[in-house]
Amino acid sequence: MQLSNKQKQYLKAEAHPLKAVVMLGNNGLTEGVMAEIDLALAHHELIKVKILGEDKAERQLICDAICRESGASLVQIIGKVAIFFLPSEESKFSLPKG
Repeated sequence: MQLSNKQKQYLKAEAHPLKAVVMLGNNGLTEGVMAEIDLALAHHELIKVKILGEDKAERQLICDAICRESGASLVQIIGKVAIFFLPSEESKFSLPKG
């Protein structure tokens, strides 16, 4: 799902008070971590993931892999925290048009 800038702004505002529900450690993106991310997305739709590690390019690759594996959209990356969105059939969020 491709999000417009207006939709991303809306989701950033909604995600602001959220805490990170999944944390990736030194082992990186394992099957267990991916299963937790899928579960969290199915339950919450909008989640924050904290990715530990110093390499910015590696964090971007991990975010791309999460999007590819889960089908979620990357809303924003700030430092070591990434925000992902995967709408369910009965979405809790009413995204603005365009």
